[in-house]
Amino acid sequence: MAETNKIDMNQYLTFKLDDEVFGLAIGKVREVLDFTTVTRVPRTPEYMRGVINLRGSVVPVVDLHMKFGLAQTEKTVNTCIIIVEIDIEGEVTILGALADSVQEVVELEPDQIEAAPKIGTKLNTEFIKGMGKREEQFVILLDIDKVFSHDELSQVQRAEVQAPAAS
Repeated sequence: MAETNKIDMNQYLTFKLDDEVFGLAIGKVREVLDFTTVTRVPRTPEYMRGVINLRGSVVPVVDLHMKFGLAQTEKTVNTCIIIVEIDIEGEVTILGALADSVQEVVELEPDQIEAAPKIGTKLNTEFIKGMGKREEQFVILLDIDKVFSHDELSQVQRAEVQAPAAS
């Protein structure tokens, strides 16, 4: 059993935002969905695109493009929603993250991962777990629990509660 956990910790689902490749620890990923209709929830942050109905549950969907300061994700045939589990003070929240496309599950050994770059004091890179090196390409490994601040996740949770009244 310990061997299985070790393997899971080294596996990452890779996906693209523009031309950059990102990775999420496979243990945080529940599933990948084709892009579907997202219902906008009033008075939520711009990066929060809305909510979807996932087998009877309301799941907030965030646009990682916008969260990272890029233009809104454009819908293409490859656009997808990665359903992830985020830990908020010990409580698990389910969230959908828009991505341009999902690539593959890769296994990265510790010697293939470097620490996140320290880029001055003004840029917060604590949500970057590290930089994976695969062949000649970098994979930006995200710590999905740290991509959003506690306040931002609280807004997302409020959207889940507002959604039934809004639809």
